[in-house]
Amino acid sequence: MLREVVLGIGKGTTSCLVPAEKIIYDIHGNPASVESDIIAATKKAIRNPIGTKPLAEIVKAGETVAIIVSDITRLCGTDKFLPVIIDELASVGVEDKDITIVIATGTHRAHTPEEDVVVLGEAMVKRFKIVQHNCFDPNESVEIGVTSFGNHVKLNKAVVNADRVIVTGAVSIHPMAGFGGGRKAVLPGVAAVDTVFANHCNAISPVIGGGANPACDSGLLAGNPFNEDMIEGCAFLDPDFLVNTVFTPDNELHEVVAGHWLKAWEKGCDDLLKIAGIPIKEQADVVLASSGGFPKDLNLYQGTKCHMNSIFAVKPGGILIAALECEDMLEPKIFSEQFVRSDMFQFEQDLRANFTMAGFVAFKSRMIVNSVTAILVTLPKNFDIVRQCNMIPCATLKEAWEIAQAKLKEQGKEDYTITIMSHAPSTLPILEK
Repeated sequence: MLREVVLGIGKGTTSCLVPAEKIIYDIHGNPASVESDIIAATKKAIRNPIGTKPLAEIVKAGETVAIIVSDITRLCGTDKFLPVIIDELASVGVEDKDITIVIATGTHRAHTPEEDVVVLGEAMVKRFKIVQHNCFDPNESVEIGVTSFGNHVKLNKAVVNADRVIVTGAVSIHPMAGFGGGRKAVLPGVAAVDTVFANHCNAISPVIGGGANPACDSGLLAGNPFNEDMIEGCAFLDPDFLVNTVFTPDNELHEVVAGHWLKAWEKGCDDLLKIAGIPIKEQADVVLASSGGFPKDLNLYQGTKCHMNSIFAVKPGGILIAALECEDMLEPKIFSEQFVRSDMFQFEQDLRANFTMAGFVAFKSRMIVNSVTAILVTLPKNFDIVRQCNMIPCATLKEAWEIAQAKLKEQGKEDYTITIMSHAPSTLPILEK
């Protein structure tokens, strides 16, 4: 009996037929309650905060407020919850002229005007001053402390100089920081490039030739220097309030957490792991995975999060099929130029000498694709670069499955197994040992 597997890619889907009896897992996350009204959920959260006073009791009229929001690569409902925050500030007399919205681009490029509208909503764009963080401009940041890891924390002046700071975003699984959201809006969100790189170099193994640091991986917080340095850096700023969304792997809103920038975020992490952490008893010979489509597969740099979680579900040396449209395949250039490298030992040495986050993502991703038979369903215009990255390019999932079948036959595997991960960056297979 055949079963149709449908994976999101870009703003559409791609599909194929596989033997139903071969499927051992179809990972979608654990059952979770869903909030149908993000506006009501946000209002309730900010008036019943975790670990601090309600927002209306923290901010006063006449104070300047910087609101840090995620950029377009991390759509998290900002256009819905931001007006609720604004209304709450207005209720205590904070005027529009005293509010600045700061786009936490990290090391990403600035938004286009159209992207500002997508993220914030047209009304917010017309109403408020918007600052696009530029990590590469040394005049834009100021140092506010040094972490125990030796990281000189330099943050955007618009944030540091504000009387009050509100951080926003979404709690998510992150392949190096353990979880996204929370402190990540500050570091790397509005940090200087050298601060970002000093933090992110913790992701390299402390042992030369060891590759990626095993302490810096999906779902890991305790003992993770990547995360702990971020927390120390954020503590220097000590944001006044946090609003984070928590989504199910199917991209439905589970909850809004609000309050203390660390305590409320940790509650979100705990809740997300209950939803997205999926125990598995065995790994599969073939994994068919997707990021869930746009915007998570806008480029390969973001799309590799699909590989970084799905690798936990595939047997060593198995077959990993990822469906990623990658309309903006080569963005950022610093990533794509590194991902084509094949000498991994030299790659690691160069990273130790001159660390970049994009370079490390390329390094870790390349280690993953080198460890399996990697097939990428993507746009035909990307095929040449895909081949240079040691992956097999395909235009459809059907074509990818045909290649996988041929590979299985070549290996003499008739009793093979399949796992499906249609929202791979949002689900974490946890192998029971």
